[in-house]
Amino acid sequence: MTNTVNAPYTTPSYAVNSKDDKFKLWACPRRVPRSEDVRIAIEYCGICHSDLHQVRNEWQNAMYPMVPGHEIVGRVVQLGEDAQKKGKFKVGDVVGVGCFVDSCRSCDACKRGLEIQFCPQVVMTYNARGKDGEPTYGGYAREVVVAYPYVLRIPDALAKPEMLPRAAPLLCAGITTFSPLRYAGVKKGSRVAVIGLGGLGHMAVRLAKAMGCEVSLFSRSESKRKDALELLKADRYVVSSDAEAMKAEAGRYDLVVDTVSAKHDVQQLLALLAPEGKLCMLGIPPVPLEIPANALVFGRKSIFGSLVGGIKETQEMLDFCGKHGVSCEVEMITPDQIDEAYKRMDRSDVKYRFVIDVNKMPESCA
Repeated sequence: MTNTVNAPYTTPSYAVNSKDDKFKLWACPRRVPRSEDVRIAIEYCGICHSDLHQVRNEWQNAMYPMVPGHEIVGRVVQLGEDAQKKGKFKVGDVVGVGCFVDSCRSCDACKRGLEIQFCPQVVMTYNARGKDGEPTYGGYAREVVVAYPYVLRIPDALAKPEMLPRAAPLLCAGITTFSPLRYAGVKKGSRVAVIGLGGLGHMAVRLAKAMGCEVSLFSRSESKRKDALELLKADRYVVSSDAEAMKAEAGRYDLVVDTVSAKHDVQQLLALLAPEGKLCMLGIPPVPLEIPANALVFGRKSIFGSLVGGIKETQEMLDFCGKHGVSCEVEMITPDQIDEAYKRMDRSDVKYRFVIDVNKMPESCA
């Protein structure tokens, strides 16, 4: 494909038209490529649990028709004039797109690389409106057009054909866990507890291990012990429903990474922390959680939340994963299996991230 900037077009995608709809093939509109734009042929797109929340309008902000997907990897097929001049990418490069595709670019948060956390004008990859007022559509599609400052380079080690599907979820699950580990200042020898073994939990274990931490995985039953210890190489496995086992872990950890999205006992997790330890909340339960002040005061413990990460930090995460051989455990699906994948994801039946093979998507909507 040439590098000329041309007209608006449509690309095959899978979309829903209501919270109760099934995914259907849809001609997704893409904007007139601008001078700063990168046009990307998508090869793989991960399915995040937040996609399910958005599709079902559980966060009360759904815009239909909706094309989800913010764990996108593919190849550059076209560059606008300014994007070419910057020299950051060339046609054929393997690139990624994460949870957001624009921001104000001028506020303090943007200048500090904290766009998604704090910029009031951040534009999400889908279910949002761009600065032109038009809806954004995500990665369950054959192509996407994104301004070059919000496109990420996939390292060579992750761009290999056998690795690229495993790199896609790094654009959300990877950075969502990498950012708080860095923010908390973990280092070699730090003791980290990961609560819950799912898409986020398995990445938290792998990243913390690659950073040299001693990592314990906490889950409610014995069922995930083998995966935790043998597949993910966690140092220890603790059954969190065992009161005596939890009591034995009290005061041990520098950081607790909580990935649980259901109502649960936060005081029990605070008890795991060593003096001046930190609890990071990544899951978002549907109801408020009770946090007794005395559980924080004694030991000067703290709680912080974390969302995703900015462009600079996401690139650092990708480079780190390429260097240390960190990737996601995925189940590949074809586009016509998305509805079934959502059902399985809803009952936590996935190890540990579904990834859509977009190469199997029809080349037209005819």
